[in-house]
Amino acid sequence: MPIPTEPIGSIPRPDELLDAVAAYQKGELARGELDAAYATAVRDTIEQFERTGSPVISDGEQSKPSFATYPIDGLDNLAPDGISIPFEDGHNRQLPRLTRGPFAYKTYAGSYLKLAKQYAQRPLKQSVIAASALSLIYPEEGIAGYPQDTFTEDLVKSAVADIRSCLDAGAERVQIDFTEGRLAVKLDPSKQLLRRFVTLNNRVLAHFSDVERARIGIHTCPGADQDAAHSADVDYAELLPDLFQINVGNFYMTLAAEKDPEHVLAIVREHLGAGKNVFVGVIDVNDPRVESAEEVCERVLLAARYIPLGQLGSTDDCGFSPFGDDRSTARKVAFDKIRARVEGTRLAAQKLGVA
Repeated sequence: MPIPTEPIGSIPRPDELLDAVAAYQKGELARGELDAAYATAVRDTIEQFERTGSPVISDGEQSKPSFATYPIDGLDNLAPDGISIPFEDGHNRQLPRLTRGPFAYKTYAGSYLKLAKQYAQRPLKQSVIAASALSLIYPEEGIAGYPQDTFTEDLVKSAVADIRSCLDAGAERVQIDFTEGRLAVKLDPSKQLLRRFVTLNNRVLAHFSDVERARIGIHTCPGADQDAAHSADVDYAELLPDLFQINVGNFYMTLAAEKDPEHVLAIVREHLGAGKNVFVGVIDVNDPRVESAEEVCERVLLAARYIPLGQLGSTDDCGFSPFGDDRSTARKVAFDKIRARVEGTRLAAQKLGVA
């Protein structure tokens, strides 16, 4: 497709999988039975993904407990009372708190890719959590005998290994999830926290070559959980100039849900620079209505007025179910929206004469 289009990642889990996970957590299901449920969900997700016509697909993050905590799920040096993130509808998500060192990932995202490749016929994309997000599990009061600088060194090593595991497993694209970008501005309007996040993520990316960074991207959104956001009230103007300082080749950004897309696109045009691609969101994942292909086409055409065609792609605003227990969106709705994205992007390419 002359205008590239990619998903963000997560797809709502089938009820059978969510029921199996709940049964396993209660001790009512053996680990082998849970693994079989994961495999069934991954296979079905990939089959449905490929039927949408999407040139790049994902495993829908079916086996991840959440997009944020998959690397640390099951570690024995965590407490549940970490930083709480409030969403606009009143619900909260809470990160765990690190209680002692040393720190290391328990699971690498490349392991999910290996399962997906057993079923996929199309290029696969794999999402990883940003080191900046997991930096938030270190407590403000510190940990005796395990200073924050040492934790950060360990975190960078694990984050590098996470991305490397995906590249080595053959991922077409590795996407770093950076939902905490706009949230950082909300928490700290001085932007010191945001800039610390950017610096930390660039420390990770410095371990990769230019060729590898061309296969890596970063995703920014104001949150998408139970059809609600956590930082949609933060103006993109407060984020994008710093976001584009991150040393990756691809940027994936929420746009369909933005109140003033042209305002955002003008900022992108000002700060993007050469050699970087922007995949603009043309699907609002928090809206249960399925967009038409024509509506998607118009969103792509609008973006093309601000972004050179050689740097423009389309995507979904966010994953459809970044947290494993989110039942707010039906699987059929998610796949129908993806199909609209693919068809609408193709229509836009035709209208722009690049099909």
